[in-house]
Amino acid sequence: MADTARKRASQVLRWVAIALVVGAGARTAWRLHESAELVRLSSPLQRTPVQPSLRLLIVGDSTAVGTGASVPHASVAGLLGQAFPRLQIVNRARDGAKLAAVLAQLEGIEPFDMVLVMAGGNDVVRLRGLQALQGDVERVARRARQRAELVVLMPSGNVGNAPFFLAPMSWLMTWRSRRLHTIVDDAASRHGAVFVDLFREAIDDPFVKHPELNAADGLHPSDAGYRLWFGELMVQADLSKRLSAALAVDH
Repeated sequence: MADTARKRASQVLRWVAIALVVGAGARTAWRLHESAELVRLSSPLQRTPVQPSLRLLIVGDSTAVGTGASVPHASVAGLLGQAFPRLQIVNRARDGAKLAAVLAQLEGIEPFDMVLVMAGGNDVVRLRGLQALQGDVERVARRARQRAELVVLMPSGNVGNAPFFLAPMSWLMTWRSRRLHTIVDDAASRHGAVFVDLFREAIDDPFVKHPELNAADGLHPSDAGYRLWFGELMVQADLSKRLSAALAVDH
């Protein structure tokens, strides 16, 4: 009787485990489909006012493109354009770009007043080695400073808190996100750049407390999520003061 009960319990546990694996696989497949659709619909916002007073170069990955936002104007780039009417925005960001690819986005000789780098999330997710990642961040920061006096480094927040990931993978993503932010912070200090810190532990992360900040794929920010990031950018980089020349509109 005892052996029969143990066998039945073992079978039940086995089927429960199989169901969980199948369910997780289906959930991941659905999330990936949603993410691919958001990427397909996304495009980096570009903006050239009639009489621009300042020039901004945006480089990076899908977060710089604005993937997950309902329209380009709801992205960080779009919100910057609304806040600073005389700001010219050149956006070279590409979905899926890792930091190593951002170097190509920084090519050229024309000067800018500001460079905004929004990248690093793909390096976290794709398990880029930390030593190589540190070298990529260093090269990007150095090259960005050659293009503008004001460089702002703003990597994605805590990727491990994204609904896309489940434990134990989420724990690894959090650890890697934490390391990325430390690396970027150090590089910003060395190169005279501004570091915008979006990393939050789960207990303090608004993206955990307010699910509506996440887009449908559970990986990118929604319109509300990008507004939150934009607010952090404005405060931590003191952009109202730094870009004040782009505030006025000629009548």
